[in-house]
Amino acid sequence: MTETHATISPGAPVFPAGRYGRRRAPGGRRQRTLLAAVVLLALVATLTVISVRLYRQYGDPVYDAQVITYTDITDNQVLVDFRVTVPSGGSAVCLLRARDRAGAEVAREQVTVTAEPGNRHVRTQHRLITTARPFIGEVMRCRAVS
Repeated sequence: MTETHATISPGAPVFPAGRYGRRRAPGGRRQRTLLAAVVLLALVATLTVISVRLYRQYGDPVYDAQVITYTDITDNQVLVDFRVTVPSGGSAVCLLRARDRAGAEVAREQVTVTAEPGNRHVRTQHRLITTARPFIGEVMRCRAVS
């Protein structure tokens, strides 16, 4: 049996058209890497803008509340004494609530507090009327007056 050897040119191999799929153009991988980098950069920039905006809206540390004490607990009320830090001369809306011994909410109310000019701290008391005997009175959060 005799063998027939095909002559192969020293250049790039030649394949029959349409037999092995599409040939990739040189540099295609580099373009995909660049495109992926641009998309990743745009995603990071978008997430950064969203994070900053949400922080300004919900995470402002200027409005800080601390419960000093809760007293005068009866079957239908609790007196919450608290302090709020606001911008000098500013106002805040604070959400107060009372819970019973089991943790169920028995009262919820929004209270507006205003600092005097030149003062950043406001100490105030508020009486919450409850639907059952409260165990604790607390300030859930404070935010800027809108």
